[in-house]
Amino acid sequence: MPFYRNTCIKHNYKLVPVLLCLAISALISSCRHEAEPSEKTEFQHVLDSASAMYDAGDKKKAITLIDSVFQRYNSLTLIEKFGYYNLKYNYTYHILHDRDRAMLYADNMLNLFDDAKKKLKHPTEYGQAHFYKGDLLFDDNRYNEAYKYFYQGKIIANNSVDVCIISDYSYRIGMVLYKQGHYREAAANFKNSYAEHSTCAPTFKTFYRKQELLDNAGICYSKINEADSALYFFNKALVYIDEQKEKYKNVPNLLDMARGVIFGNQANVYIKQGKYLLAKQLLQKSAAINLRKGNDNADAQLSELKLAHIYLSTNTTDSLYALLQTVLKQSDTIKNQDVQADWNYLMAQYFIKKNDAKTALNYLTRYDTLKEVIAAKQKKLQEADVSEQIKRLEKNAEFDILQKNNQLQNVLLRVAIIFAILLFVIVFLVYRNWQRSRANISNLDNLNKQINDQNETLSLALEELDVSGQEKDRILRTVAHDLRNPMGGISSLTGIMAEEAESEELRDGIQLIKQTSDNSIELINEILEATSNKKVFLSKELVNINTVIANSAGLLRFKAIEKGQEITVDLLNDEAELYINREKIWRVISNLISNAIKFSPANGIISITANNMEGEVRISVKDNGIGVPDALKEKVFNMFTEAKRPGTAGEKSFGLGLSICRQIIEAHGGKIWVEDNPEGGAIFIFSLKKETV
Repeated sequence: MPFYRNTCIKHNYKLVPVLLCLAISALISSCRHEAEPSEKTEFQHVLDSASAMYDAGDKKKAITLIDSVFQRYNSLTLIEKFGYYNLKYNYTYHILHDRDRAMLYADNMLNLFDDAKKKLKHPTEYGQAHFYKGDLLFDDNRYNEAYKYFYQGKIIANNSVDVCIISDYSYRIGMVLYKQGHYREAAANFKNSYAEHSTCAPTFKTFYRKQELLDNAGICYSKINEADSALYFFNKALVYIDEQKEKYKNVPNLLDMARGVIFGNQANVYIKQGKYLLAKQLLQKSAAINLRKGNDNADAQLSELKLAHIYLSTNTTDSLYALLQTVLKQSDTIKNQDVQADWNYLMAQYFIKKNDAKTALNYLTRYDTLKEVIAAKQKKLQEADVSEQIKRLEKNAEFDILQKNNQLQNVLLRVAIIFAILLFVIVFLVYRNWQRSRANISNLDNLNKQINDQNETLSLALEELDVSGQEKDRILRTVAHDLRNPMGGISSLTGIMAEEAESEELRDGIQLIKQTSDNSIELINEILEATSNKKVFLSKELVNINTVIANSAGLLRFKAIEKGQEITVDLLNDEAELYINREKIWRVISNLISNAIKFSPANGIISITANNMEGEVRISVKDNGIGVPDALKEKVFNMFTEAKRPGTAGEKSFGLGLSICRQIIEAHGGKIWVEDNPEGGAIFIFSLKKETV
């Protein structure tokens, strides 16, 4: 249901078609996401009957019926009470135009949700009640208070993941922006609301709101003189109405009312283009539809005044005067300051053309008085910065959530610390085991040297050395494999918890746990890779090296974008096919690029270059990061090297990646090394031989 109409002097756009009869039953039932009971109560049947009467146009009779039975029931459900107050709210606000009484019903709807359980169980109704209260406050020029209720309705919708309610928020913000003259931003909100409305139940209310949103978007584009876009949305709205006419053939008058509003808005576009004949035809159709009893007579007045402007522009004074007298008779029943101001303006222009300056001055004086009143109200609205207000509300909401969740965050922090300690212990145990294994290998090497002259003893020592190496790898793989499953479970579980988190702070805490788990899994995977690469048979094939480089860079380009970095690629001019294992070489290139991203600052540039050399191809990855000190250049390729350092954004480094790269390149008969970048940073280079099959 719209919360205000928009008109303006000399253009007379009508932004929102006032269709009171469609809101009640739809808001009571169609937007509800919870399951309805299998058997309706007696009061619910009465409420449905009253809603049907209201939809059919018997609004007063509907209110009389529902009032006659409401007091007889003492144990109504929350939904039944909400339906009653909803019906009364719409009647007092949109039919009786009694804002004070409507405010009481809006407060009654809000008071129904007096505990957290009810708010969680009925988020649709709770959010809608906030929008109703905001509509009244906005209509009363209490803009900052209205924005608070609109924003609270949005928060409720976000928490319940109810996109249908969010669409109502987008709609209202679009209306506010339109009133403030921000037409392009308003159009964006109307289009967002139209898309969000696709999630609502397919009811008449949803259908009518969607055609209204298309019409509103068209009006916004017409306001900024983008005629093609405006006509596109007007035509799209008319087509949409025609597509649904069979489904809603029981309310043809409502469909005609909607068409009539759109015809009037289309006419504005043609008036600006000087196509008066086409505009006149549309305005006459629009007025004829909405002058019918029970239709939108206020919109008919707007169409008549637009037609009067055409008569004024084409100097058809007799028709102008006759039409203005007709509008004057209608003004007795329809009170609209914008219409009254425009009418006085047109009367003044008529008498100016008749050279009756005295009478024209009287009308111009009334016009100026009305314009001052309208301008004062508009100025107050335009001074209310909705964007700034919403930002302020968001900050306040974040602060409230931070206070409420402080205790829970402390618990999560303790859990995170425990996990970090456990991770440290796990890494320490794995590292100590590897150190012991390395010490054992060193002892065996010494023993081998001592008995070098003893062939039989040497053979036995070599056999023991091989067994010990296999045992070392088996231990590493066993430990890593046994750790990977529980750490993977922790990562998956915390991922699900993060998606269901109710606040940003809670989600950040859980994400910290997930990140710790993911780092552990990454370390485990690299341990498994490190202990298996030496023994994997390389299945080689002819591979286009340019394609491998391009694919690796393309997949990691998004990771670089997260740090504002840029990846440049300089491929071979003459594409070469190398006899290599595609997956292993892809792993090497990806690892080098990932390291460059990790150790480069934000907004850095990472350059990948391929060069054709005699008998080999050299591929280099250059960054402008923290570089590699000379003392560490030989150590960075060692497994579990002590040369590992955190990335520029605190990324973890386990010291296995470059060791794996060296194993892969050496298995291909190539070499890998690191050089200093003269401009700062490092250049990692590896070569691959041009072998034939």
